[in-house]
Order: sequence, then structure tokens, then C-alpha cells
Amino acid sequence: MPAAAVAGVWLYHGLWCKLLGGCPEQATIVGEVPGLGGRRAKTVLLSLGLVETALAGWVISGVRPRLAAATGTALVVGMNTGGLLFGRRHIPAPKALVLENLGFIAMAWLAAESDRVAVGK
Repeated sequence: MPAAAVAGVWLYHGLWCKLLGGCPEQATIVGEVPGLGGRRAKTVLLSLGLVETALAGWVISGVRPRLAAATGTALVVGMNTGGLLFGRRHIPAPKALVLENLGFIAMAWLAAESDRVAVGK
């Protein structure tokens, strides 16, 4: 089930990396965004983690899969843009990050179409 793979990625990045602090480099990158130092960065990071975790649930539910894919795409593009503009020095392989995320976005859209066709939406 492609949706399970997509949901798993969202859950990993939202719950593990951001909410539980398993990927401290993400906090460092968010802290580089102008105006988001210290406590604000932590609040933004936790908010992103909640959004990503909720998106995992949305994707796995199969409800409005195209909208879920579009929302996820916007989130990935926004986070990558911010990370590359402000925290690039903390990203060890920026080109690989972009390629990885392009593949993830493609997988999200394939999962959305798969779910849509499977339920006749």
C-alpha cells in the first residue's frame, strides 16, 4: 500500500524527528530562519512536527488523497526552500536532499492516485 509508505515518512519526520527531537539538525536549521531563534524555533519545530504527524494520519485515512498530496507537496517545498535559503550550511548534501524529496513527492502523488482509483473517487 503506497499510502502506508508515505504516511510512514510523515510520521518519522513529524513524530520522531521533530516532536521527540530525534533529528537535532532539523532544530538547528529552523533556528537559522530570521526571527526564529531560541524559543520561537522550538515552537515552530514542534508545530511542524504536529502538522507532519497529522498529515500521516490523513494520508493513511485515504480521505481526499489528492488534497493530502497537494498539502504535503506544499509543506515539503516550503520546508526545503526555507532550509536551503537559511540553513544550507547545516545540510550536508543539499542536492541529495532535493532529489530525495522530489522522489517522495512523486511517491505521495502515486499513492494519492492509487487510493483515488481504489475507492473510485
